[in-house]
Amino acid sequence: MHTARVNLQLQKIVTVIAVVLFIIKIIAWYLTRSVSILTDALESTVNVIAGFISLFSLYIAARPRDANHPYGHGKAEFLSAAIEGSLITVAGFIIIYASINSFVYPHTLKQLDDGIVLISITAIINYITGYYCIRTGKRNNSLALIASGRHLQTDTWSTLGIIAGLLLIWFTKLQWIDSAVAIGFACFIIYTGYGIVRSSVAGIMDEADKALLQRMVNLLNASRRVNWIDLHNLRIIKYGNVLHMDCHLTVPWYLNVKEAHAEIDILSLLIKKEFGESVELFVHADACLEFSCRICNKTECTVRRHAFEKRIEWTIDNMSRNTRHTYEADAGRRQIPL
Repeated sequence: MHTARVNLQLQKIVTVIAVVLFIIKIIAWYLTRSVSILTDALESTVNVIAGFISLFSLYIAARPRDANHPYGHGKAEFLSAAIEGSLITVAGFIIIYASINSFVYPHTLKQLDDGIVLISITAIINYITGYYCIRTGKRNNSLALIASGRHLQTDTWSTLGIIAGLLLIWFTKLQWIDSAVAIGFACFIIYTGYGIVRSSVAGIMDEADKALLQRMVNLLNASRRVNWIDLHNLRIIKYGNVLHMDCHLTVPWYLNVKEAHAEIDILSLLIKKEFGESVELFVHADACLEFSCRICNKTECTVRRHAFEKRIEWTIDNMSRNTRHTYEADAGRRQIPL
């Protein structure tokens, strides 16, 4: 099944689960009248709204590219994550308001045992669902699924904290603990929402993903071929579950078009084996120049002009530059333009 369809199917399940868990938490709040359980229920309203937003964004992202969107519709996922993070942050402030109000106008809690059992069930379900969302999202490069998964697991930790607070109230009979617990986890929720918004804005602005670039650099260093004299001007852009990669590959100047293209095909197969078929690779082949001899360790070369001096280790820095690699450039003395 295509990764976009897998993402969409999982998000449908997440949305249904969010609705069911919201109903359970409302029942728990009705039984106990606990403001901390109300806190959990309010965040679950965000889960429900965010679930439908993510569902719509994944539906849009799964649509094939067209004349108006030649790179596809994957950016819709970043917008979805931004909205979800914003809703989480707003929910955190609403929870703080409700908690302070509970301090000013205290009320008696009841049926705490039933409430603890009900929200404990929701915590377990949320964690398992979040785990599968994050795992699938990372495998399919879906920011919307990863955001949903992290949100659900954050909800789990906040629920566990609320359970701990309710147990403390049960044993100590100190009612104010209820509001204090709610305020503490509201701050944690706001911090989580900020993190999701930050990640989505980074995606919309095509911010470089250092972890992804390092993974790519490690792969290319480990599988480097003798005809790959250098690889530069490396750029990776995320469009939902699709990765667009551009780079320049320097090869021996005497390779014909067919031979140079064969090297590009090997590079493409290597990357797709590691990152999946949802990678679009655009490689420009550059012919080596005289200065390339000093960093080229190709032994069977009848046209070499200079002796091999040093193998340049590929890094994020030198692979991202818009310049060919040279021994001098690596030493910091000068760079050779394209």
